[in-house]
Amino acid sequence: MIELRKVTKRYGRTEALKGVSLTAPDGCVLGLLGVNGAGKTTMLNLMTGYLPPTAGQVLVDGTDMLANPRFCKRRIGYLPEQPPLYDEMTVTAYLTFVSRLREVKAASIPGHVRDILGLCGLEEVADRPLGKLSKGYRQRAGIAQALCGDPSTLIFDEPTVGLDPRQVVEIRRLIRTLGQTHTVIFSSHLLAEVSQLCTRAAILHEGRLVWEDDLTAQRADGHIDLRVVIAGRESEVSRALRDAPGFRSLKALPAPAPGLAEYTLSLDEAPGEPLPQERLFRLLAARDLPLIRLEPEPTGLEDIFLRVTQREGGNA
Repeated sequence: MIELRKVTKRYGRTEALKGVSLTAPDGCVLGLLGVNGAGKTTMLNLMTGYLPPTAGQVLVDGTDMLANPRFCKRRIGYLPEQPPLYDEMTVTAYLTFVSRLREVKAASIPGHVRDILGLCGLEEVADRPLGKLSKGYRQRAGIAQALCGDPSTLIFDEPTVGLDPRQVVEIRRLIRTLGQTHTVIFSSHLLAEVSQLCTRAAILHEGRLVWEDDLTAQRADGHIDLRVVIAGRESEVSRALRDAPGFRSLKALPAPAPGLAEYTLSLDEAPGEPLPQERLFRLLAARDLPLIRLEPEPTGLEDIFLRVTQREGGNA
């Protein structure tokens, strides 16, 4: 588990991260989203111990990164945006070298390297120099070096950037496989990629954490969020909405005009039953409360991303 507690990072007068708190629990696949310059790479560099925070704490399995960096770094495998490869080395020689750096026992290294080659689909290029590999295989080799030493947490910075569509599919498949046995944290600017691969997602904007949630809970939640504008007294409208079938929650918004009330409303969806929108329409019609506007609230990751970054003053 990696935890950031009120972490701030400054470069001179520039504040790249501003009091960020975030937890990546064991076994999750966490996608870190944000526009260019949002602070994603800085956050990953802090998580790996490559950079120290200006303020706050980075904890790995409950241990402070600055207090015991050796303990923490042994538990983390890192792939930066540019894979740290030595082009003159063969794939096998390189992974053997990295395994020594990661303090794998000498007698265990050959078997350890074979396992990693198999997991990452590198057997057929095991004896080729890294400088002769395609970009897709180089990215696989970068992921492979992150696995040396069997760390519990893997951190990848834009792992599919610059790859062709087939290579992207292959790397995503590999990340999905690794997510079954590791905690995986990766940054991306591709919303679809995070939606497909991740169990959790977090959005950074201008150095702040502006949204975080469990994607698996969202996918399985079985409800719909609606925004409604209704003509009538606020007390009467509120009472009617709370009587709606499948009612979950209600939030009042500023009235758009005199005599109108606006809310966001969460209703359960029930298989085989009329849509929540239909049930709501019939309820309001029966109570003579004219429905002026009814639309789904953004709940997809793309909609959420646009909403929270625009709300924070950004241009998505």
